[in-house]
Amino acid sequence: MKFKFSLKYLLLSIFIFLIEVLIATKLKDIFFVRAYLGDVIVVMLLYTLVKSFFKVNNEKLILGILIFSCCIEVAQYFKIAEILGFPEGSLMYIVVGNSFSWIDILCYAAGCLLLFIWAKINNSEPQQTISN
Repeated sequence: MKFKFSLKYLLLSIFIFLIEVLIATKLKDIFFVRAYLGDVIVVMLLYTLVKSFFKVNNEKLILGILIFSCCIEVAQYFKIAEILGFPEGSLMYIVVGNSFSWIDILCYAAGCLLLFIWAKINNSEPQQTISN
């Protein structure tokens, strides 16, 4: 992992973050969007955020994000937000979450699969070479 700033990924991170805020605030009553799409997109946010500041192997990053997401979900099973003393309804309580769901893990996996496919398509472009 090497530090390398990418304005493209930072702007993409901001855009995805705004979509997540929109989902959490304005689209919260649309069950499918709030319950599933938000979890698929959040792994993409983590991916673009890391890629904003580091040059890192895509496959390792995606696997790391999936493992991290699963660890957070397991922590939710043990009510980590309550253990850490976050008041119910607070921003940190909402961010950390407090209810375990196998479907959430499936959504994280789906998001990581989409990232993997996207990364493979982007890296499959032929490299331009200079020939004499």
